[in-house]
Amino acid sequence: MNATAVAAALGARAEEVCRRYLPHGRKHGRYWTAGDIRGAKGRSLFVRLAPPGTPGKFTDAATGEHGDLLDIIRYRTGAPTLRAALDEARAFLALPAASAPAADDAYDATEAARRLWRRCRAIDGTHAEAYLHARGLARCRFPALRFHPALFYRDGAGIRRLPALVAAVTGAAGEHPGHGSVTGVHRTWLDPARPAKAPVARPRKALGRVHGLAVRFGAPAPGTLLVGEGIETVLSLVTAMPDTVAAAALSAGSLGAFAPPAGTARLVIARDNDPEGERAAERLARRCASARVAAHVLVPEGADFNDDLLALGSAALRARVAPLFRSAGERGERESV
Repeated sequence: MNATAVAAALGARAEEVCRRYLPHGRKHGRYWTAGDIRGAKGRSLFVRLAPPGTPGKFTDAATGEHGDLLDIIRYRTGAPTLRAALDEARAFLALPAASAPAADDAYDATEAARRLWRRCRAIDGTHAEAYLHARGLARCRFPALRFHPALFYRDGAGIRRLPALVAAVTGAAGEHPGHGSVTGVHRTWLDPARPAKAPVARPRKALGRVHGLAVRFGAPAPGTLLVGEGIETVLSLVTAMPDTVAAAALSAGSLGAFAPPAGTARLVIARDNDPEGERAAERLARRCASARVAAHVLVPEGADFNDDLLALGSAALRARVAPLFRSAGERGERESV
């Protein structure tokens, strides 16, 4: 039985599963209620026990998180992988353990990214927007950015839940980050007490297929596209020049592998001010030359353009880079500034 079949089998015995893995909850009509996915007492988490609707599906009214009983088992047992959660579920269902990983049982990072994206909500008015505003980013309400109020973070100390900024990675310009177009997500965990990154070892992580792809900002249009490494770097330039159509490649390696979308006449490459950023920009500029796309490389004064935005302010940054955007368009040349 693959993951879908196991989840359906758990749904058929939803009340038994809830009594085992959410023992402090209670049955209320067609639902099992608990405080949260940890199994605390309360009535925030609702697990459907019977139709209408799919038995085994749950929703947390406090966080907006939703999923199925396999997700609950994976969390409640601390299973490190989907396969481990499936083994636990099979043991509960008294099914034979899988002798070898089947293709359908393999962990699908892209599908996991899409599931996470569905569980997030718009960034407007959230802690994630407050974090971006604290970085000087006035322009940040884009469909490609969402917020999760309590996203799992796993490290050597165990699992905890922290608020997070979640960005959708898509494969082509113009793709609205709908569930099917998302190939991966980029997560930035946040300090719940203040608008800053969480004090953890790796506050930023990618999930799914992201290399050579990007987080997209603004409606696509033929002409000039801005591409940079990080989300904050790119949004700094978008804040300075609000009409800019942009993409964040998320890393130097991914920036170097980025492919200019069809219809792009000029690519403005906003690299970070380090050797990796320089090499990535050079690789991308060579690809542009092969594709007959004019390339113009922007270099920040500080470590990246978010440093420049915070140091100079939006107006000064715009005064510095706007003429360079215009000159790139007028001359159609590759230039480093």
